[in-house]
Amino acid sequence: MNDFLPMTGGYSERLTAELALFSLLLAFLLSQTIGAVYVWTFRGMSYSRSFVQAVALGSVVAAMLMLAINNSIAAGLGIAGSLAIIRFRTALRDPRDMVFVFAALGAGIAAGLRAWYAATAGTLVFCAAAIMLAWTGFGSQRVFDGLLRFNASVSPETEAAVSSTLARFSRTFALVTLRELAQGQAMEHAYQVSLNDPASRVALVAALEKIDGVQDISLLLQEPTVEI
Repeated sequence: MNDFLPMTGGYSERLTAELALFSLLLAFLLSQTIGAVYVWTFRGMSYSRSFVQAVALGSVVAAMLMLAINNSIAAGLGIAGSLAIIRFRTALRDPRDMVFVFAALGAGIAAGLRAWYAATAGTLVFCAAAIMLAWTGFGSQRVFDGLLRFNASVSPETEAAVSSTLARFSRTFALVTLRELAQGQAMEHAYQVSLNDPASRVALVAALEKIDGVQDISLLLQEPTVEI
């Protein structure tokens, strides 16, 4: 019963190069899976390739530290003290990003402790939960495809034409802001729109441009197409 159990994380057998290499490679594979799920489920406006690579590499560092400790209290205290000196000043604006970082670190720690079943099962459950939440839209009150801004002259005909055009191209649209321009001669409109067909975005802008009195049209799409 005291023999080393390769998939349960026992420590009665000394750490070998093969075990260390397997733990590091497993940590990297699991964190790559977590990073891939993050990319597939990302719905924000500020995608960062560096963040995804940091998620993939962070578990390797965590596994390396756990392998270095190797059930030694003295080594653990020394590493903890060294890490306490380091100041990480990178701010994560999205709490979801922080959760993915912790998931990658958790997979790396479990792999480094040679709890390979726990590392693999935990990663699979986490990824499945992230995909399910993204697919079901859990937590969202209303989903819009983008933010539409334009200036329009103040007239009933222009307002009616704008409303008709938005109703033709959008499933739903909601007025977000309305600001006075040119001493009341024009109004700046901002709408959240959910398009019937994402490919109709160009047609929507073109139809609005044909309306008399409408100008300075911009459509900001809520898609992660630009890496910032």
